[in-house]
Amino acid sequence: MLTLIHVIRTSQLLRASVLLHPHVHFTTTAHRTMGKNNKKKSNIVPAETYLRLPPLADASLADQPIIDTHTHLVSTFSTYRSKYRDGTLYTIHDFVREMYRDRNVRAIVDVWCEAPVLRTWRELADSALTAEDREQKWGGIDYWFVMGVHPHDAKSYNDAVEASILEAIAHPRCVGWGEMGLDYHYDNSPRAIQQEVFIRQLNHAVRLGKPLTIHTREAEADTERILMEHVPADHKIHIHCFTDSPEFAQRLLQHFCNLYIGITGVITYSTNLNTSNIVSQMAMSDGGPRILLETDAPFMVPSNLYNSIPEIKGSRLPLCHTAMIPWVAEYTAGKAGHPWNGADIMKRANENAKAVYGVQ
Repeated sequence: MLTLIHVIRTSQLLRASVLLHPHVHFTTTAHRTMGKNNKKKSNIVPAETYLRLPPLADASLADQPIIDTHTHLVSTFSTYRSKYRDGTLYTIHDFVREMYRDRNVRAIVDVWCEAPVLRTWRELADSALTAEDREQKWGGIDYWFVMGVHPHDAKSYNDAVEASILEAIAHPRCVGWGEMGLDYHYDNSPRAIQQEVFIRQLNHAVRLGKPLTIHTREAEADTERILMEHVPADHKIHIHCFTDSPEFAQRLLQHFCNLYIGITGVITYSTNLNTSNIVSQMAMSDGGPRILLETDAPFMVPSNLYNSIPEIKGSRLPLCHTAMIPWVAEYTAGKAGHPWNGADIMKRANENAKAVYGVQ
C-alpha cells in the first residue's frame, strides 16, 4: 500500500519513461516516501549483480511460477537507472528479460495510477499484444496492467483524466481499474476529494465489470463504507499491500466473497504486525488464505531476502522487483503455519490471481 510512486512526474523522466529505446540516460531520482520501515540504512548501494538474486534454497519454491499482481514497472526501471548509472540494462524490456531470466516469472500486473495519465502506458501495452512480441520483447512473460488514479492524485482527477483511463481500460492487456482508494496517512489530496474520486472510479469499474485494485491506508471506516455502498458483494476486489487492522480485513472478507488481500515484502518488517496477523487468521479459515502475492515494486524489499545474500550485510538493495516474490511467499508461509509452506502459498496465490484478474 505504497504512497504513489511519483518518480515519473518530471518531464525529463517522462521522456525517459518510454524506456523502450536503448541508451536512454537520465538523472532523476525516485522519491522514497513510503515510511514502511524507517530504520536507518547504509548509503552503500550493493553491486548490480546482487539484484539478480541468489538461487532459492527451497527447490519447491523455484518450481512454482511467479505471478506479481501489483508492480510499478516504469518506476522500478527508473529507480534502477538512477541507482545504477552504469547499469547494463537500458530499456524496460531489457530489465524484464534479463533480471527475470531463469526466475520462473510467468506474469506481471503493471500499475498505472497517475493523474494526468502517462501516455507511455500504450507503448508498453501494445508491445505485449501478440505471443510473438511477448516472447521476443518480454522474454515470454505475460504483461498485463491496471489503470486508475491513486488517492494522492485525486485532486488532479478530472473529465480528461477519466476519459484517458476509460481508453486504457478498453485495451486487451488491461485487467482491472486501479489503484484507487483512500490514503489518510499522507493526505496528499483533501479527504472529501479522495472520497469523491474513489466513488467516481468505483462506479465506472463496477459498470464495466472490471476487477478493483484498492489502496487503503488509515482510512478503514470510509473505505469500508464506500465499498459496501457502491460495490456488489460478489465483485472481484484486490486490497493491495494490506497493512491495516486484521479486524478491518475480516469484515471485508466476510462481506465480499471475491475479495483478496495483497501481501508484499512489508509483511517481513518488524514495524508491521497487522499483515502477519491477518495471514494467520485466514490460514485457519475453511477456505484457506484469500491472498495475492505482489511486490509493489520498486519499494519494500522483503527483509528475509538478506539471509540469502550475506555478502552485502549492512547494505540494502535500492529496489524491489518481481523475482523477489518467493521470499515473500516463504515468509508468509511461516506466518500461515502448518501445513502451509512457501510453494503452497505461491500456488494458492496464483490460483487467486486467476480468480481475480484472469491472469495465469
